[in-house]
Amino acid sequence: MNESAVWRTRKVGTQVTSSHTEVEAPTVLLERHGHVLLITLNRPQARNAVNAEMCVQVGDALEAAEDDPQIRAVVLTGAGDKAFCAGADLKAISRGEAVIPKDREHWGLAGYVSHPISKPTIAAVNGPALGGGTELVLASDLAIAADTATFGLPEVTRGLIAGAGGAFRLPTRLPQVVAMELLLTGDAISAERALELNLVNRVVPAAQVLEQALNLAQRIADNAPLAVQATKRIALGQSSGGERPDEERGWAATTSELSGVAYSEDAQEGPRAFAEKRKPLWKGR
Repeated sequence: MNESAVWRTRKVGTQVTSSHTEVEAPTVLLERHGHVLLITLNRPQARNAVNAEMCVQVGDALEAAEDDPQIRAVVLTGAGDKAFCAGADLKAISRGEAVIPKDREHWGLAGYVSHPISKPTIAAVNGPALGGGTELVLASDLAIAADTATFGLPEVTRGLIAGAGGAFRLPTRLPQVVAMELLLTGDAISAERALELNLVNRVVPAAQVLEQALNLAQRIADNAPLAVQATKRIALGQSSGGERPDEERGWAATTSELSGVAYSEDAQEGPRAFAEKRKPLWKGR
């Protein structure tokens, strides 16, 4: 197997070939580049929005990477040039579908946001990263952004809350007043503004984002793996199992608030209005 050979892929969904024959299309692509695992969210037709199958596949890939001593860093990116990740699949939610499988809640959105591993993780943000897309970036150790990328947590505009870590992680990464404005308005910021605020490590032309992220991952992978993993645990205050005590209160508060918001009429109206391409009619209940 060569350095960029596919490491493992599960296939779901369909795509049409030139002969008009339907074949299975992978929801997540996995490729191994030396000691680096590249995970690609592969739903470009849905702006790489997260569904249940994606949660399972990404979560399983992280587990496999953690258990493989030959994998020393992980890069997460999105397929196509339209988006890194549009967050949870609101159309699926409007149909009453769960985007996180019942037995995978502990790993969070996309099997990633509350799934810490000892190997460094890098987000290669190839386009807009809104909602859960920004939360994937916040859950990553490092981030390289395309100049076409945008970031934001628009959940309040859909009757939801940034329940995949964004509501408490953003204020720890940005000045509090800036984070509060973004959280409460749902406004987005450009890649350059994200760089000014230290939300990402660097901004590069879109055509170079994956190459730059893989290069950074390889520079990390060239170092002694045990030393890198120990340094990550010290820097982030992680236990040997990956848990971060400083985030326990944030996750507890998020879980508590979700129960009051997720089943409200407004939470149903927001995704429905999005799917119907109209302005939501809030009732405050």
